[in-house]
Amino acid sequence: MAELRRDAGLTGRALAARCGWHASKISRIEHAVTPPSEDDIQLWAANCGADDQIPDLVASLRTVEGMWIEWRRMERTGLRRAQEARLPLYERTRNFRSYSSWLVPGMIQTPGYTEAALRAVQRRRGLVDDVEQAVAARIARQRMLYEGDHRFAFLIEESVLRSGIGGAAVMAAQLHHLITIATLPNVSVGVVPMRPDRSRWPVEGFWLFDAAQVNVELVSGYLTITQPREVEMYVQAFGELAALALYGAAARVLMEAALP
Repeated sequence: MAELRRDAGLTGRALAARCGWHASKISRIEHAVTPPSEDDIQLWAANCGADDQIPDLVASLRTVEGMWIEWRRMERTGLRRAQEARLPLYERTRNFRSYSSWLVPGMIQTPGYTEAALRAVQRRRGLVDDVEQAVAARIARQRMLYEGDHRFAFLIEESVLRSGIGGAAVMAAQLHHLITIATLPNVSVGVVPMRPDRSRWPVEGFWLFDAAQVNVELVSGYLTITQPREVEMYVQAFGELAALALYGAAARVLMEAALP
């Protein structure tokens, strides 16, 4: 946006006058304090003599807006639809990679663990109580573990095995389920052990969908990353964490040791 103004030979005040805005609005947009609306973009470009760039600028805005969704927006009608909305992405993905530093990933959760996790979310955020339906939607998605040509690589921090949710019985069932899931031919489950001399520290949990998209769940919202350079950073992080993980019999030892 600033480049358009400078290419047109306009100061911020001159462009603001042409657009009928206060001069501070130009500064807020250029310094990413206030995101522009589609109308703002169209008016800005038109007054800079760059009408031909409006479609590309609007498309870029929509891409940026789609990267970040607040939980309150995604879950405004409840948790069930938020779960169902992700199904098309899962169905078209062939190579799944998931790293979790705080919860067992949804695709390998038991119904009891899922219910405990989603119930905690529903209560904390004051959402409509459709937890039962949301649990059913998430568990139904797990059919892809057994159907088609999907491949899954899960990395879990050892602390996830020991930091429970739902109580001892729920965690015991979940750990036994992990042991079983790890034997599937298209599934890899790695546990990153707790140790004092790690070369790669834990990071935020994330999902890699093929090499096209990364999703990150943060406290305030859901982040979607599609920029190739940024996706590659997560691919690299996954590789580094995978190199630290234990698999097979060694991972099973950690899972059994964590049983309550």
